[in-house]
Amino acid sequence: MSKIKFQGNASGTGTTTFQSANTSSNTTFTLPGTDGTNGQVLTTDGSGNLTFGAAGGSGTVTTVSVVSANGLAGSVANASTTPAITLTTSITGVLKGNGTAISAATAGTDYVAPSGALGTPSSGTLSSCTVDGTNKVGYIGAPQSTNTTVAASDAGKHIYFTGGSTATLTVNTNSTTAIDVGTVILVVNNNSGNLTISGAGVTFQLANGATGNRTVATKGMATMLKVATDTWYVSGAGVT
Repeated sequence: MSKIKFQGNASGTGTTTFQSANTSSNTTFTLPGTDGTNGQVLTTDGSGNLTFGAAGGSGTVTTVSVVSANGLAGSVANASTTPAITLTTSITGVLKGNGTAISAATAGTDYVAPSGALGTPSSGTLSSCTVDGTNKVGYIGAPQSTNTTVAASDAGKHIYFTGGSTATLTVNTNSTTAIDVGTVILVVNNNSGNLTISGAGVTFQLANGATGNRTVATKGMATMLKVATDTWYVSGAGVT
């Protein structure tokens, strides 16, 4: 502990010298005020120089600088300002922390980046979502389609023909219209005549029957299941 020594002549007159027992470094002494609180602060600089100053009181810290460390540099302002923290270090994207430092995170290493934007639950469309990492999310039901040529968007739907006589449902090869193996499509023929399911280069296998174009009689319904690149199994009431 540093000490202050008061030296003067025997009569108590002359110059008073303050000497710190620790002269090798700065030393601060707080002298009590008349009301018992901290009054003055006496500081030595290790070279015999003494400085009086007022003791610390109340006040407001407006800005504190943040040194360039732990991945960030900038300033911290008091809570009454907006923003409370201003950074001068440029870090974009998702940030990561390791307990002592902050840095930019790497997609694919620190987090899985989404392949596309997700819509809002009330109106957005989720595409390429799966239930198990492979199989796409399906419908609860079979929404209606009126396509006369099968599209990839018809997966899980029923294609409805009505109000006409004969009609044809065309199925393109996978090289023309890519449709996942395992896709199921229902075909409902509410026309007054037969409906033909056909497509050049595509095999239509009648369940427990021959291959070739399929015919769905009026008021009949067919289930189409894609089992290979250009092969569909077809079955149902009124299907030949």
